[in-house]
Amino acid sequence: MDQAVDQKPRRGGRRARKELRSTNRATGESPVRGGLESGQKFRPLKDADVLRIHNAALDVLEQVGIGECLPSTVEYLTAAGCNYDAMTDRITFPRVVIENTLKIANRDFVMAGRDPRHDMHLRADRVHFGTAGASPNMLEARTQEYRGANLMDLYNSARLVDTLDNVHFFQRTVVPREFEDFFELDVNTCYASLAGTEKHVGTSWGDVPQLEACLEMAHMIAGSEEAWRARPFISMSCCFTVSPLKWAPDSCACLEVGAKAGMPILLVSLGQAGATSPAALAGTVVTIWAEVLAGLTYTNAVAESAPTIIGCWPFVSDLRTGAMCCGSGEQALLTSACGQMARHFDLITGIPAGISDSKIPDAQAGYEKALNHVVTANSGANLVYESGGMVASLMGYSLEALTMDNDSIGAALRVVRGLEVTDADLSVEVIKDCCLDGPGHFLAHSQTMQRMERDFYYPRMNDRMSPMEWEEKDNETALDRAKKYVDQTLSAHYPSYIPEDVDRRIREKFPVRLPRENMRP
Repeated sequence: MDQAVDQKPRRGGRRARKELRSTNRATGESPVRGGLESGQKFRPLKDADVLRIHNAALDVLEQVGIGECLPSTVEYLTAAGCNYDAMTDRITFPRVVIENTLKIANRDFVMAGRDPRHDMHLRADRVHFGTAGASPNMLEARTQEYRGANLMDLYNSARLVDTLDNVHFFQRTVVPREFEDFFELDVNTCYASLAGTEKHVGTSWGDVPQLEACLEMAHMIAGSEEAWRARPFISMSCCFTVSPLKWAPDSCACLEVGAKAGMPILLVSLGQAGATSPAALAGTVVTIWAEVLAGLTYTNAVAESAPTIIGCWPFVSDLRTGAMCCGSGEQALLTSACGQMARHFDLITGIPAGISDSKIPDAQAGYEKALNHVVTANSGANLVYESGGMVASLMGYSLEALTMDNDSIGAALRVVRGLEVTDADLSVEVIKDCCLDGPGHFLAHSQTMQRMERDFYYPRMNDRMSPMEWEEKDNETALDRAKKYVDQTLSAHYPSYIPEDVDRRIREKFPVRLPRENMRP
């Protein structure tokens, strides 16, 4: 018990602490984990403002609608009660249609890992962190130089995520630039991601044929289509609109196929304040909220109660230059406001946070990522995308940054967990014991040993040494330690998540370009 009074002198010292920490880990008593409930500790909008934004979005959907429609989009949405104007090629949404969609939206589903221990049960304000970004470039941390990303970079990123406790899912991080054929690009992106991690995988597809190929690949890995539908371990990132308020036809076609196939779909609206959405931040939230409500209606018209993630992905322009500023305070406000909107209506939401505008993992990157991690995680968002490795405003990716971001995410999750206040936590008896009968400090108290692993998060890469100890350990920085971790992991961690016979059949049928010899020590 936490209130227990020490009756015996401490024995074992360091050894005893290690044993207790191991016991705590074995019983799951960790200070942070995926699926913690945020409780909406950060709420940038008043409740009245949430409703004003929602009603403004409904006005936009009724009066402006969304244009450039596929015939199938028109068919599905008019059957659901929407109106289509052939003269303007726009679909408008009566309020009652949105209200009906909100009634049937799926608010409780699992994003499966290949191993159930990596399952993410999405409901209420449970929060998980993962990657994303689709950067075209890799940052070489040792030279601080950029180069084009390739398929091995994607595979290495998945392998690294596989080892990081606070990164709970893997969505495509880089675009391999050696592919000219889009079919091969999408198939190899999906394959390399699945080969590198058993955590849930997300990616996107440019057209239906490659999506159908990857669905067949997923059925082969799962064992059957029925087994896949029971535990879909791949989700679709679907940029179904081109902001402001136009459909993206190829993505809409993929949306329809994915929804029918039982694939969880992240509906991504990418309004950029001052460019593709209003410079007024509330206006950007209105635009994005209108688009994702339209997408939610569309998905449910295709497959009612399909597992759907509301992807409010607002971005910010530096209005002096037009450059994206993804690590800004305005970015943090926008993403957390969107998280609050979705939580108000109890919708499952995925939002980006943790991107730096800095070109390298430096002090700027650290504070930009930490700010956005903390406020978005505490806004009510369920899935936090692009949370690790992203630099240069999404134009660069760094494995070393990903490793350091794992610590930033851990600290953010510790804030999400919050401060418990029970009789045991108040520690009155512990204080009396130490002050009246004990040594006047708490270092050797049983409560300290019991709580050191359960209540405190210990970062892997950060420096907490004294100056003297730091000098004795070769003056290493967090980046130095991250480089070592990346090197050690990539030289040793070669998982075999696709059985050899299944892999052989996949390679016989699809143009997989990741060499087998690169997937073993």
